[in-house]
Amino acid sequence: MARSQAKSKRKFTGKKYKYFSKKRNRDLARPAIDTEVGPEKKKKERTLGGNSKLKLFSTPFANITDPKTKKTEKVKILRFEENPASKELSRRHILTKGAIVQTEKGLAKITSRPGQHGVINAVLIGEE
Repeated sequence: MARSQAKSKRKFTGKKYKYFSKKRNRDLARPAIDTEVGPEKKKKERTLGGNSKLKLFSTPFANITDPKTKKTEKVKILRFEENPASKELSRRHILTKGAIVQTEKGLAKITSRPGQHGVINAVLIGEE
């Protein structure tokens, strides 16, 4: 069965909504991208309207911004620390917006959406 982003045909009680449209191709959803620390793996995907998203499956680097010096540089990610969004994402070491990683510069919090932006941007939160 296909994943859909359309409104449900039923309420949480089980009652049917009075009006609903049939399924449309534009309502299809794509599977979530679980970005991890590892060798670089990207994929460009066409979206509605001819636009595109760069899906990032894994990467060993992040663009780290130091808020004190306002400098940004490409730094190697040493390991995954935690993901406050969900316990499951933490257990599986999935990088999403808000996840915390250990880098060569210190602890950093991810500010970009790697599954949609194709890059990991982060802000330094702890020095080594």
